Amino acid sequence: NSVNTKQGRKQQKMAFATSITSWPHLHLPKSLSVTQRKIRCSSTTSSISTTFDLKTYWSTLREEINQKLDEAIPVQYPNQIYESMRYSVLAKGAKRAPPVMCVTACELLGGNRLAAFPTACALEMVHAASLIHDDLPCMDDDPSRRGQPSNHTVFGMDMAILAGDALFPLGFRHIVSHTPTDLVPETRLLRVISEIARAVGSTGMAAGQFVDLEGPPNAVEFVQEKKYGEMGECSAVCGGLLAGASDDEIQRLRRYGRAVGILYQVVNDVLEAKSGSGLGSRSEEEKKRKSYVGVYGVEKAVKVAEDLRAEAKRELEGFEKYGEKVLPLYSFVDYAADRSFSFVDSI
Repeated sequence: NSVNTKQGRKQQKMAFATSITSWPHLHLPKSLSVTQRKIRCSSTTSSISTTFDLKTYWSTLREEINQKLDEAIPVQYPNQIYESMRYSVLAKGAKRAPPVMCVTACELLGGNRLAAFPTACALEMVHAASLIHDDLPCMDDDPSRRGQPSNHTVFGMDMAILAGDALFPLGFRHIVSHTPTDLVPETRLLRVISEIARAVGSTGMAAGQFVDLEGPPNAVEFVQEKKYGEMGECSAVCGGLLAGASDDEIQRLRRYGRAVGILYQVVNDVLEAKSGSGLGSRSEEEKKRKSYVGVYGVEKAVKVAEDLRAEAKRELEGFEKYGEKVLPLYSFVDYAADRSFSFVDSI
């Protein structure tokens, strides 16, 4: 039986190796096939760092989101499930990147921030749920998250699984029950819910996690796009949908968010490799294989990051007609690449 199982897994991985690049909409960074290109920024983008205070903007919005998340998950019976949910959703050090991107995209296109907050909170719930499940011993086997014990380390695997399971539907329910109907038509909400379901489902983040566990090393592009690009893509698109963006604007936001999401993780891997951290255990070695650094090396990963940075900014050129409202989205790209500041929780 064990021989048959191993043979079955080997056949699966061979199938992945031949079919992974034909997956619909798979994003393949151009720097894997072309030589390094210089990043050309317009006069608008080149002065972003001096004209827009991203840290203040992000920190203020983050505090508002933290408060709304706290209100959205009150402890009730059965207490332990809610305590487990709150532990991950309200964790110190969480940047709130998905909800902040959602709100920013909505405001860019003329939407009301109040219309975006329920979906923004739902995105953070879904994001937290995915991290709870990713950290489980049967998945990525991470005992800690953001410098704190992982959910299953504190509450046990059974409660961690239940907390993640509960957060996914809570997010959808929160969108429906808290979005002001006078600001967002129901048809837009249906598209938002469908977008989130697509992003976390069997063709999105779940697919990325599966291939990360069972796929071959050359599936790194697929894994990076699905595990990390989907959340950024979904967050930007949801903001646009709430504001009534055109089809062209939605597609630009989709490509922008995907590029930023992957960029952030690639830079994480590069920084980790340069610092020499995260090496040694078998689980870390396995994860390293599915990163651009692990497969292509630091130098090639840096080129991938440069290409993704340029790609994200190119998509934003279609929004320059909105003036300064696009500046936060440009700044998110630079932050993903440069990590120019960090957040300190006062709680």
